[in-house]
Amino acid sequence: MNQPLMKNKKGLILGVANQSSISWGVAQVLAQNGAQLAFTYQNEKTGKYVIPLFQSVGSKFYEILDITDDGNIQSVFDKLREHWQGELDFIVHGIAGGPGKGELSNGYIQTTREGFVNSMLISVYSFTAVLREAAGMMKGRNAAALTMSYYGSDKVVPHYNVMGVAKAALESSVRYLAADLGTQGIRVNAISPGTIRTRAASGIGDFENLARFTELNSPMHRGVTQQEVGQAALFLLSDLASGVTGEILYIDAGYHIMGYTMNCVEPEK
Repeated sequence: MNQPLMKNKKGLILGVANQSSISWGVAQVLAQNGAQLAFTYQNEKTGKYVIPLFQSVGSKFYEILDITDDGNIQSVFDKLREHWQGELDFIVHGIAGGPGKGELSNGYIQTTREGFVNSMLISVYSFTAVLREAAGMMKGRNAAALTMSYYGSDKVVPHYNVMGVAKAALESSVRYLAADLGTQGIRVNAISPGTIRTRAASGIGDFENLARFTELNSPMHRGVTQQEVGQAALFLLSDLASGVTGEILYIDAGYHIMGYTMNCVEPEK
């Protein structure tokens, strides 16, 4: 009998906010395939919802993480090093955010300086900050890091605005980090999921029409699920993808390949 793909592999998941989070879908698939998981979460309020989820997959490590505080990042990784005796095989970075109130409703030109800077710190720099702390634990283990992007990094998506700019910077970071860490045996990739109904997505204006439009106009005429994103993550984080780094993998039922669409959605009244 074949062993689970992630047996004896230890990984950290960042960005689970609730049961509908893409990061949680990834975590479930990894746990089902034998991975040992550690988690971080945003604050005590979030903890009420997510700690039972972490416990349901047998996790014994979950810590609050303020991704904007370098001292807190270092402290959490010090605890993780002690917990797993300095061993780490993968990281899933599902953290995003930063725009001010209303900045995903108006045009991109209305982005404030504060909203721009916060989006870059939270959605982009956090991945670099985390990998800088984690690299010593991952070195020489054929380890892998994975982050979450979106189609708005490459094309203009209404109401995505500064987050699209941040995701473009995140994808560029993936390539630079892959180049920096490749000789240490650490691979760095990103997944770009299709429109999935998460709490974060609910902050995008007119999201339901966006979701319906992409479902109608993808080659498969449907959206994608958390589990499908999780299965793609499983591939990229496992030894099956040992030669893959610096890539952006779209999991969107093929929507991103379409240059001309015919099926329109009437705006909801």
